[in-house]
Amino acid sequence: MDVDLLIVGSGPVGLYAAYYAGFRGMTTAVIDSLPEAGGQVAALYPEKLIYDVAGLPGVRGRDLVKALLEQANTYSPRWLLGQSADRLERLPDGRLHIHTTARVDVVTRAVIIAAGIGTFRPRPLPAGLEYVGSGVDYFVSDLDAYAGHKVLVVGGGDSAVDWALALEPLAASVTLIHRRHQFTAHEASVAELRRSGTTVLTPYVVHALSGDREVSRAIIRDIAGGDLHELDCTRVVAALGFTANLGPLTGWGLTIVDRHIVVDSTMSTGVPGIYAAGDVTDYPGKVRLISVGFGEAALAVNNAAVATDPSAQLFPGHSTATAA
Repeated sequence: MDVDLLIVGSGPVGLYAAYYAGFRGMTTAVIDSLPEAGGQVAALYPEKLIYDVAGLPGVRGRDLVKALLEQANTYSPRWLLGQSADRLERLPDGRLHIHTTARVDVVTRAVIIAAGIGTFRPRPLPAGLEYVGSGVDYFVSDLDAYAGHKVLVVGGGDSAVDWALALEPLAASVTLIHRRHQFTAHEASVAELRRSGTTVLTPYVVHALSGDREVSRAIIRDIAGGDLHELDCTRVVAALGFTANLGPLTGWGLTIVDRHIVVDSTMSTGVPGIYAAGDVTDYPGKVRLISVGFGEAALAVNNAAVATDPSAQLFPGHSTATAA
């Protein structure tokens, strides 16, 4: 596959980069280890409302991804989903040759890494491994599937609190347990949680789950006193965070600090032809918001366009000036 630009990551920033590269007349391929485009938003938060996208007072994750996909597909990028960028070689003419884990060879003039946190896996709930897919979920992909259920949410971060708040109006009951009295979720969300109808128990952990084919009961343990308590529940949401890594990208010669790729004001990584945008990047004053990532994607595309074609203009003009 021979393209002008390879985008690593199909989250919101990667999708916008695909659109903007098409707007600049570049042929593009997008690669992602997930089987569907959308990155973390599609995999982890499809029902969650996102508030930091300009012009949208609130948009559900799945709706944002759908709109970005429609926008990106205007210029027909090539999709390489369910595989990861692996080995990198530089050809004699300066182009980059990327081997994917699915044995696809991509030759490109430039790469934009929009990999977010990289590949990620949920931290497991040790007491409920046998019930994963039978009442225990790590991600909430459809709120309606929990309607009428007695839901136990485990965790104290933003995801746990957000899911508890989202499910409380639909479920028969929602109980949230956390191993500490203090939450890592946003203070305003925790305050809203305590005002809601959710039962909040701290410091508790799941000791065991039981049920025939599906979960029907949880035994939770009070960490402070050691006492065990039984709790009826028909669904468990284990929001214990996830582990992430950049995988083979760490062997590409990039400057990486705390799993973030250091870039300059042009979004260049310092490795010729390789740029980065979105949450994966780091530079003085970096703010990790989707809205910031969109701007970084445009910067990366425009600077990549000039680097690969010196006759090109850095600023291509406003999209409103183009003929329909």
